[in-house]
Amino acid sequence: MTKNPPRVIRLHPSDNLAVALEDIGKDAQLAEFGLNTRDQIPRGHKLALNDLAIGDPVRRYGQLIGVATAAIAAGGHVHSHNLGMGDHRQDYAFGADCSPLPVATGERSFMGFHRSDGKVGTRNYLGILTSVNCSGSVARFIAEAAERSGLLADFPNVDGVVPIVHGTGCGMSGDNEGYTALFRTIAGYAQNPNFGGILLVGLGCEVMQIPDLVGKGRMRADGNFRYMTIQQTGGTRRTIDRGLAVLKDMAQIANQAARAPAPVSHLTVALQCGGSDGYSGITANPALGHASDLLVRHGGTTILAETPEIYGAEHLLTRRAVSADVGQKLVDRIRWWEEYTKRNGGEMDNNPSPGNKKGGLTTILEKSLGAVAKGGTAPLAGVYEYAEPITATGFVYMDSPGYDPCSVTGQIASGANLVVFTTGRGSVSGYKPAPCIKLATNSEMFARMAEDMDLNCGDIVSEGVSVEAKGQELFELLIRIASGERTKSEELGFGGAEFVPWQIGAVM
Repeated sequence: MTKNPPRVIRLHPSDNLAVALEDIGKDAQLAEFGLNTRDQIPRGHKLALNDLAIGDPVRRYGQLIGVATAAIAAGGHVHSHNLGMGDHRQDYAFGADCSPLPVATGERSFMGFHRSDGKVGTRNYLGILTSVNCSGSVARFIAEAAERSGLLADFPNVDGVVPIVHGTGCGMSGDNEGYTALFRTIAGYAQNPNFGGILLVGLGCEVMQIPDLVGKGRMRADGNFRYMTIQQTGGTRRTIDRGLAVLKDMAQIANQAARAPAPVSHLTVALQCGGSDGYSGITANPALGHASDLLVRHGGTTILAETPEIYGAEHLLTRRAVSADVGQKLVDRIRWWEEYTKRNGGEMDNNPSPGNKKGGLTTILEKSLGAVAKGGTAPLAGVYEYAEPITATGFVYMDSPGYDPCSVTGQIASGANLVVFTTGRGSVSGYKPAPCIKLATNSEMFARMAEDMDLNCGDIVSEGVSVEAKGQELFELLIRIASGERTKSEELGFGGAEFVPWQIGAVM
């Protein structure tokens, strides 16, 4: 029996490379391209389709991903040993490709928790927020005591108690961008529609003062908000006892909310990726992009983030900006990151991780082009700073690091009530109060980590499923999860350790 030829894919007619869809040995014949491989090509990695000289541009997705740093023969392995960044300047052309999507016909709805400020939650948690690391353990003690006591047994509409603890809040300036970002993050979590009530716990002497948060943050419109400091309350045990009493009162109010129909325009979805591989930009990310477009067409909002992971592909977003001001805001954040990494002794091309590279990604340009695919084709309606409240509807951008938990933390603070996370290497995490839907980029990893993955997008390659069909499947899953169906990360209990505010500036 004749063995089927190795499978490779050329993603755009102008590409001078192809991506291996399985492990390919040396001297394997690629009849469709009229060449033999000169090296072993691991699955997800790239091979040259023609001879490349030093300095020649290398293209994937029809876009520049770098230049050859050594001569590469046709059929040769293209990776970190012979591909580098080069000059990647692009034409930002603000708004040149901005084309509104057609409005969807027929209103779709989900079953959500309606809040007094007009927002709708997909979950109904009680949150114990902390102003400083020093109150983190006590916040956890209160949550653990609530669980042991069975406090929520009489409140079936409350999903649980979530302690939101972190490693900052003191040892910092009280008047810089780091303080401002943390303030926005804590205030944003307090106002997230997936919380039915908030207890804010501080130590008392920290830089991030409770009175400032309460006075300036306008924490909740519904009034289901309480606060205390450990020092004023009288220590650990008294704070736990008081916290339990407060939670019981808050649970009575939160339990009055019940799921009711709401248009999907009330969904705000954080678009994320982590542990990316060579399949990410072929399968899961484009499928998520299609689902993002579907939600935007229904009046919903999607948030792309991770600025170091769009670097080199930002022109694809600026060209979709609804105005020059929106496009310039994104460019300003890119310039800030170039200066930020420089002053901290880094560089933007440091971003692809060892796991990314093992999976086939080489430069940040290549990774970024795949990452941007999560944002679909909708116009870029707004650009926001980290944890800044999202006021526009449609597809928007929020500045953040590429570090996944830190980025998602900002998106939830900005208002996301759902998270969709694509992964090729395999990622395990959750982000209470927002349910996190995990998409596998390849079928092999999906089978290996099926207990952690919600949807396999690898069948786009293995079974020929279209990106559009997978995007539609994801859109339907979004509605079910928003209506109360639990994700794999929720079933496993994730979400209590992934609150990671962005620490900017000196720790003093």
